[in-house]
Amino acid sequence: MSWLSNFVLPKIRAVVARKAIPDNLWHKCPGCEQMLLYRELEANLHVCRTCGTHLRIGAVQRLKILFDDGVFTQIELPRTPVDPLRFRDRRRYTDRLREGQATFGPRSDAVLVAHGRIGGFAAVAAAFEFGFMGGSMGMAAGEAILAAAKLAVLQEAALIVVPASGGARMQEGALSLMQMPRTIIAADMVKEAGLPYIVILTDPTTGGVSASFAMVGDITIAEPGAVIGFAGARVIEETIHEKLPEGFQRSEYLLEHGMIDQVVPRAELRATLGRILGLLRDPDPPAVPSAPTEVDTVARGAE
Repeated sequence: MSWLSNFVLPKIRAVVARKAIPDNLWHKCPGCEQMLLYRELEANLHVCRTCGTHLRIGAVQRLKILFDDGVFTQIELPRTPVDPLRFRDRRRYTDRLREGQATFGPRSDAVLVAHGRIGGFAAVAAAFEFGFMGGSMGMAAGEAILAAAKLAVLQEAALIVVPASGGARMQEGALSLMQMPRTIIAADMVKEAGLPYIVILTDPTTGGVSASFAMVGDITIAEPGAVIGFAGARVIEETIHEKLPEGFQRSEYLLEHGMIDQVVPRAELRATLGRILGLLRDPDPPAVPSAPTEVDTVARGAE
């Protein structure tokens, strides 16, 4: 009995009490395929220290990065019909929605809207959650963009939209396509009020999203290496029967060809937005008196 109690039982207790190793302790970089310690990756805003690849992040993380001190207030979004077409492919559309809401919270969808301050200026931000059905734009996303525009006008704040989407949500058919003109109307609403409308393109921004509100910003910024376009590169090559250039549909290629205004690393986004808002919202800052020059001193002495 002493052998069991003194040797076997302590071994069993040690195995049972052993802490499980977290599944997300390491993350493989999709660019250089280096194994990255998740804690260090998170501290570096999910940017690979080795090759600079910008990994995809969630909407909440995005908002924390953009707003001053990571402080913002999320708003409740309008309700929309659930599964209006009673769509089913390999799975029911309602099952897919429930799966996403189990991960991101009840009544959640592909877009979060929040307001706060960026660089000290009032701002409203709408950020896409790619993890929710690929950030696809359905009626809920259209309502979210419209709600963000209305809030920006009400608060006389800039509207910043951060798409990360595969395009329109096929499970809502033509109803999802109607969100393209609705989001254009939302952008126009902000512009007509004389407020800045800024778009930050992230990986990926494709389909109906890139064909609507994502490409009509007053200023369009993109993260490094982001895939931006309408149809996929493979589809285009098969259609035109030509090989596309290296880096086609990447943010650097679009900057070179005048499609966007800036490519800004993630760590510099908040500071860049602050400077832009400072120029757009306060174009005539108070003049700082300069030190008297030698000519001024001589002139005053002559008087």
